[in-house]
Amino acid sequence: MSGAGKTMTLKVLEDFGFITIDNLPPELLPQLFTLISERPEASQSRGVVATVDVRNVSKNFVKVIDDISHAWGGDVKVVFLTASDEELLRRYERTRRVHPLNRGMSTREGIRREREILSPVLDRADIVIDTSMMDLHQHRERLLKEFFGNDGGVSILISSFGYKYGVPQDSSFVMDVRCLPNPYYVDELKTLTGEDEPVKKFLLQFPETTQFINLTKNFLDFAIPQFLSNVRGQLHISVGCTGGRHRSVAMAEWLYEIYSKIYSGVCVIHRDKGHGHQ
Repeated sequence: MSGAGKTMTLKVLEDFGFITIDNLPPELLPQLFTLISERPEASQSRGVVATVDVRNVSKNFVKVIDDISHAWGGDVKVVFLTASDEELLRRYERTRRVHPLNRGMSTREGIRREREILSPVLDRADIVIDTSMMDLHQHRERLLKEFFGNDGGVSILISSFGYKYGVPQDSSFVMDVRCLPNPYYVDELKTLTGEDEPVKKFLLQFPETTQFINLTKNFLDFAIPQFLSNVRGQLHISVGCTGGRHRSVAMAEWLYEIYSKIYSGVCVIHRDKGHGHQ
């Protein structure tokens, strides 16, 4: 999506050794891959990143990507960057940019139309990243974990978030832990996070916490292998509480401890733990 962080993504990946090309028509991607593979410096790079936006997406996009993936042994990923309509509108207002489809229509209508055009790309995406609530540091951290986590990329992402800041749009499953006792109302725990042992110890003294973990594990033990076997792309398990600082962080950490021992390519991110104290 235009305004979702394409330029930032290119800069981060270029800094970490990727060859980057901006706004390339998809029909030129096969020639690009062939050309790059024949250049000596290609062996020193981590790979090639080419960005495509709504102005260059054609009806043949998915076929082009599938053909490239087949020719290159499947070592090709489509990363789709998105954000909420409200956040995209704020970014356009802040930067005073004009939406690429803004021909006789409002920015909001341009965003709506863009989502329609890009829906086949979203369906084909291997990785979807919602940048709505990410600052530059969080965006960078997410990208590095996606491409360099466990040396093989991320297949299962477990993240915590605060409902007051919005549910991540790229979630596969959402677990709501607002039903658990809230450490925010304990003075000595208020400024801590769910990564801290006193917060975890507080939550575990309640039987409903253990029951929630066990029931969630039972569900995920069934769902994860089904998802990884039958669904293209990454599994994103989001865990939310009110502010994304205590309960959701602790639960995400516990799930990470469980599943990082079973699957490779598991990582955990805490989107909102620094935003507030609830």
